[in-house]
Amino acid sequence: MKYYIIAGEASGDLHGSNLIKGLREADPQAECRAWGGDLMEAAGAELAKHYRDLAFMGFAEVAMNLRTILGNIKFCRQDILRYQPDALILIDYPGFNLRIAKWAKAQGFRVYYYISPQLWAWHSSRVHGIKASVDRLFVILPFEEDFYRQYDYEVDFVGHPLMDVVDDIPEAENFRRDHHLDNRPIVALLPGSRKQEIERMLEVMLEITPGFPDYQFVIAGAPAQPQSFYQKILDKARPDTTQVKLVNNQTYALLRHAGAALVTSGTATLETALFGVPQVVCYRGGRLSYLIARRLVQVDFIALANLIAEREVVRELIQDEYNAGNLKAELSRLFEPEHRQRIREGYALIRERLGRPGASRRAAELIVGYLRQDRTG
Repeated sequence: MKYYIIAGEASGDLHGSNLIKGLREADPQAECRAWGGDLMEAAGAELAKHYRDLAFMGFAEVAMNLRTILGNIKFCRQDILRYQPDALILIDYPGFNLRIAKWAKAQGFRVYYYISPQLWAWHSSRVHGIKASVDRLFVILPFEEDFYRQYDYEVDFVGHPLMDVVDDIPEAENFRRDHHLDNRPIVALLPGSRKQEIERMLEVMLEITPGFPDYQFVIAGAPAQPQSFYQKILDKARPDTTQVKLVNNQTYALLRHAGAALVTSGTATLETALFGVPQVVCYRGGRLSYLIARRLVQVDFIALANLIAEREVVRELIQDEYNAGNLKAELSRLFEPEHRQRIREGYALIRERLGRPGASRRAAELIVGYLRQDRTG
């Protein structure tokens, strides 16, 4: 069967690649065309568009790039019609994918959604739109089943795909040698994956590095961003080059060796938790985007680690609280033994709640199974 898959970010590319592997196991004749990245292409998908051309964040930023976004939507619709897939599979990326889902359902395509939009955080009224547009929804967070049940919508909880990824990462024994790192403890800097957020977040992270001479800071370079982009930020900040390094596309290996981390809110906060690294969660958006979001958000936390644990496991520094003084103080706390122990106890609870590995494989098997049921009546 033919599958058209849309993932618009680095995390979606990762989970999409594992989903493609699962589809090919469940359906040896599977053909995949995708919006994604290098990992999905390596897994066997024919790329229609790379996610590096799609990443706009925040309400104001989206408005400024509306013409490009509308052009992408038009191209996507035309491309799906040309390809005529047996199923359209959407992975997260709700601003774009929910619009495509509504259109595709009206065209008669089977629509599946893997990794639910975070409607429980805001826009809960949009559940009705998903019910009308999406044939099956595969959720990855344990509380999402109960959330959708309130709206009389049956979904499939498959577990979290990061459980597979994190547990399969090799030790990378030569990581320090290969990246010219010394024996000082490592603080990982994860400033995000989009240019706008990296520039905004990394500036403050670099500002505090002189206050920790006994540690070395290592920036996790996003796969879609060139080294020259980070170098411009480093040149502007002018940190001690013996204290700050950059590694590209090596985030998991970095987390294997890190003693602490400063992490921009997003999937990376959960990845860091699953690696057991004490962290401070950071976020600062454009002021207009933040003011709009604050009026809409319906949850107590922004970090997935805290949302899953249903309590503050890790400290969140949001918007005006994200400044050099607060960040320095919270990083210092991460090296206090009692605080580290409390965080790791919270991480153990998170792992327990996320369930067994194999999420992408289970989602793929369910998708193929539902399609075969439809074909046989």
